[in-house]
Amino acid sequence: MKPSILLFISCLFIFSCNQPKETAMTEDQLIAKAKDIHERVITLDTHCDINVKNFTDSINYTQELETQVTLPKMKAGGLDVAWFIVYTGQDSLTDQGFEVAYENAIAKFTAINDLVTTYAPNDIELATTSEEVRSIHAKGKKVAMIGIENGYPVGMDITNVKKFYDIGGRYMSLSHNGHSQLCDSNTGEEDDVWLHNGLSELGKEVVAEMNRLGMMIDVSHPSKESMRQMIELTKAPIIASHSSARALCDHSRNLDDEQLQWMKENGGVVQTVAFRSYLNTEKYEARNKVVKGMQEKVMDSLGMMLLSWSEVRKLEPEYRDSYYAAYEEMSRIVKAKTKTMTDLPPEVDVADFVDHIDYLVEKMGLEHVGISSDFDGGGGIEGWGDASETFNVTLELVRRGYTEAEIEKLWSGNLLRVLDEVQAVAAELQKGS
Repeated sequence: MKPSILLFISCLFIFSCNQPKETAMTEDQLIAKAKDIHERVITLDTHCDINVKNFTDSINYTQELETQVTLPKMKAGGLDVAWFIVYTGQDSLTDQGFEVAYENAIAKFTAINDLVTTYAPNDIELATTSEEVRSIHAKGKKVAMIGIENGYPVGMDITNVKKFYDIGGRYMSLSHNGHSQLCDSNTGEEDDVWLHNGLSELGKEVVAEMNRLGMMIDVSHPSKESMRQMIELTKAPIIASHSSARALCDHSRNLDDEQLQWMKENGGVVQTVAFRSYLNTEKYEARNKVVKGMQEKVMDSLGMMLLSWSEVRKLEPEYRDSYYAAYEEMSRIVKAKTKTMTDLPPEVDVADFVDHIDYLVEKMGLEHVGISSDFDGGGGIEGWGDASETFNVTLELVRRGYTEAEIEKLWSGNLLRVLDEVQAVAAELQKGS
């Protein structure tokens, strides 16, 4: 080797060894980076249940209530957009059942409207488009949006779909736990009993009407066959407002790999849900076995039995309200007790949640994945137990190497893109008619 070449290689080696090596971020640096990202992106949660009793002039979301979502909690955790849910439990497919369901839905629409127009107009506004979301957020306010969980309140009158759209509804699932008049529910898997083998004829008309209006179709609760038929019929992308990956947790509320492929091909988005029993079966069942024993004892001391949610839904309304009050009191007592215990099995946590995000991203691509909590409807995990802990999700995403642009899409960009596309399809359909 020539001396000049040898000298060049030696100098290059010495130079490279003297260069500062890129080091991993410290915990403080990682947290600081995550905080900056969390501050800049619009964080959006597609599923927050409500109780109309917390939407009055004396008790409302301007206060620090026991609920998982309030305005103080949203501000503390940096949650910018909450989709408040007009939920109606499934009941009989009769005129009386439909009438009660419709009244329940209107009461919840009214409650949300009261929050944004009467109780907290300086803090939160209602949005119905992505443009309105960004405009309200730019003013420093929180954003309310409305989703409808269960098409049961539509009854047999398809004009109710437009009524719900006109008062703010921007997505709707056609069933919940139990088959509705519109489609079969995922709960049919339990006994393999189906009502429509997918969509009813009215359900098919509702899909077309939702396309025409610009309302997103939500497939989180309908059966797999219902979902397949919806995707076959729809002219616009669809969403799963609060579901996770069935490959990681085998629950009928989650989507299997075939369904994920359908969602990808449709251009839709799956809003990963922070619901313990939908994320990690083993961890959930191990801890729940211990906690359930404590819950039963406390409920007994309050003069009630601990019921399954299916049993609760069968209670008469006045007894159901009493049960909910006792359940909330029990939950406070048990929560305080578990905080002092050191030998409990580990809780399902934010890491388990982001495992599902990782899986969905791998299977469908990042553009088809979003985030939801199901707060005040059974959701919440260790680290994201209420809206005040929303930052912890961003922190875990940063830990796993997601970029700011990717985190923005996961938190809101993907969902708002679908909303834009659904509304664009509606504009074309209305123009054609």
